[in-house]
Amino acid sequence: MMSKPYQIRRWAVLLVTSFTIGLVSCKEDRDPAARPSLNIPQVYDSVGYRFNSEPLQPLIQQFARLVEEARKGGQRGTYVSEESLNAAFTQGNFSLLSVTTPYYASRLQAQNNGFFAELSKASGGTFYPFDRSWEGGVYGSYLFDEYGLEMGQLIEKGMYGAALYNYALSLTKGTFTPATADQILYVYGASPMFYNSDNSTFYQNPDQLMAAFAARRDDATGKGLYSQNRLAFITLQAALQEGEDYNTYRDEALAAIKLNWEKINAATVINTIHASTSILNSTGLTEQQRADVLHLISEAAGFLHGWRTIDAGNKKITDSQIDELLALLNAPYDRSASVYRFVTNTAEELPKLSQAVARIQGIYGFTNEEVESFRRNYVADQAR
Repeated sequence: MMSKPYQIRRWAVLLVTSFTIGLVSCKEDRDPAARPSLNIPQVYDSVGYRFNSEPLQPLIQQFARLVEEARKGGQRGTYVSEESLNAAFTQGNFSLLSVTTPYYASRLQAQNNGFFAELSKASGGTFYPFDRSWEGGVYGSYLFDEYGLEMGQLIEKGMYGAALYNYALSLTKGTFTPATADQILYVYGASPMFYNSDNSTFYQNPDQLMAAFAARRDDATGKGLYSQNRLAFITLQAALQEGEDYNTYRDEALAAIKLNWEKINAATVINTIHASTSILNSTGLTEQQRADVLHLISEAAGFLHGWRTIDAGNKKITDSQIDELLALLNAPYDRSASVYRFVTNTAEELPKLSQAVARIQGIYGFTNEEVESFRRNYVADQAR
């Protein structure tokens, strides 16, 4: 017969064993795909946004200074030095150089044929697409190199991807907190209010940078790219506020933001190609209209070129697809451009523009209705 103390010890062992088995069983029965439910607010939490975004303001201010310096070349007889452009790119405690992809920085700064050097050589001169006997110059109200490519657009629009988007990606590495979401939102160009408008007449802090282009492509029905990114940012912030258990929501929201950002870029390329095509299909073009075409195609080339060498895991378009599109725009990355031919040999060159739109549509899966809608600037059309 067992003693009473021995019986107590035996029951205790059985009880602990049963409890342990129960825990293991619960873990084994749990669905590994299950995740906690995330409460997604209606609005973005603005508390802390100003404080968190303040350290990034010098970067955006420096970007504005570089763009302003480049635009001076559009004034007839005004010389812009390569040194002044490079200074705006490299100087400051938070330089543009520090956030730009190495590839694009090399294209900007290359001696003799870099974008800064080419803009400087063209400044102060006069350009005429039917007689390209000089280094380039002002035509209409824009500054072009001798091939009809507007270097100012390659600088400005190219850095939307090569510097701003590239920097936003870097913010997601390391410690990822709600403050990080605020900073990504700031670099994207929107505020916590998500006005869906770049109209400074109506709003003190309207959308800027890529968010401004997102607003122009959004019809305000709640289904457009601007609206999709608004929801993605709200979801990202909510997931980060909840903590590590909500990392799946965080990662999904971040993936949506990146894809929408890229789609907005692509939609704007289509918009500029639509606009240039419409002008070229007109009759009796004026010199300013021809200049407008070269400007628009240069803008499209800038938006595309800036995404070249962005990490393949953070973009949908491939570098080879970018190269193909740049070639269709007569602005190849690896040889001299011939953008001027769109206005001097229109019948021969015009089909390339529709081919470029079709390629972009295929890459991003845009519907025919979406491609058609990208013609419009909804902020202007809806007066919002």
